[in-house]
Amino acid sequence: MTDPTPLTVADIPADISSEPDAEPPAESVSLGEHPDRGADPARVHVWREGRQVEASDWIARETPIALIFNGISHAVMMASPGDLSDFALGFGITEGLLASPAELYGVDVVEVQQGVEVHLEVSSACAWRLRERRRNLAGRTGCGLCGTDSLSQVRRVPDTMAHPVCLVPKALFRAETGLKNAQVLQKLTGATHAAAWCNLDGEVQLLREDVGRHNALDKLIGAMIRADVPVAEGFVAITSRASFEMVQKTAMIRAGALMAVSAPTTMAVQLAEACGVALAGLVRDGRRMVAYTFPERLGLPPVMAGRTD
Repeated sequence: MTDPTPLTVADIPADISSEPDAEPPAESVSLGEHPDRGADPARVHVWREGRQVEASDWIARETPIALIFNGISHAVMMASPGDLSDFALGFGITEGLLASPAELYGVDVVEVQQGVEVHLEVSSACAWRLRERRRNLAGRTGCGLCGTDSLSQVRRVPDTMAHPVCLVPKALFRAETGLKNAQVLQKLTGATHAAAWCNLDGEVQLLREDVGRHNALDKLIGAMIRADVPVAEGFVAITSRASFEMVQKTAMIRAGALMAVSAPTTMAVQLAEACGVALAGLVRDGRRMVAYTFPERLGLPPVMAGRTD
C-alpha cells in the first residue's frame, strides 16, 4: 500500500539530512540569492538499515559559467548559478585580472542553452592584461591552473602584507558553528561549500555558497568588495581544506586570518607565513583547532620548551 504522504530525504535518518536542532542563521547574515536557484527537486531511492523508500530530494545545480571580458572569453568554470555578479568581481580581483574594483564597469549575466555567460565590461588596462596573458599562453603547455602560463605566476602574491588581526579560539569556534548553521544550500543538498566573512568575535556577517570551494570564496570576496567591508575588522572562514589557492585569494584582499574546518597543504602554510595570514585549520565542534601560522594572533600563547600538557 502506498503512503499518501510523500517522504523526503530529511524524513529518513541519514548523514545527508540536516541537523534537526541546528539554529537558523541570524537575520543579519547576508546569504546572497535565494538557494532554490542553486538546486533542483528530484525523486530518489534511499536504502538505509534494510529499508528502501522513494523520497523527495534537492540536488545542487552545477552549471558551466563562461567569464567574458570585453568580448574576450577568458575561462569557463563549473559553478552554482547564483551570485554571479559577486563571482565575476571576486574572480577578477583574486586572479589579478582587475587591478582594482574600479576597473569593472558593469556585469551582464546571460543564460544560454549551454549554461550561463557572464559579460564583464572592463577598463582598457584590464583588457590589455587579458590580451597579453592570452598571447603568452599561445603555443605553451600550461601548468594546469586556469589562465596560468608559468610556474612563477602560480605563486602570485599581493604587493602588501595582510592586515594583522588578533583572535581567540572562542571566536573561531563561534565562526565554525555560525558557518554550519548559515549554509542553506548545503542543508538542502549536502553538496556545496561555503565561505564566510566573520567579525572579530566570530559572528558570520556575509556568506556565499557554491559547488566549488574556490567559487564560494570568489563570490564572498566580490560581495565584500561591493559592501565595502573593512578587512581589518574580521577574518575569512571556509568549509573546505585550506589549499594554496584559498590562502592566495584571502591574501589578495589583505585579510589577516583564514579559518578552515579541514587541514591546509604545505604550500598554503608557506604562503600564509609569507603574506602575514594567520592560518587556523581543523576547527571543529568547539573543542579543537590547529594554528599553522602566527599562533599568537590566534590566541595561543607560546608553549614552553619541553612541555606537552
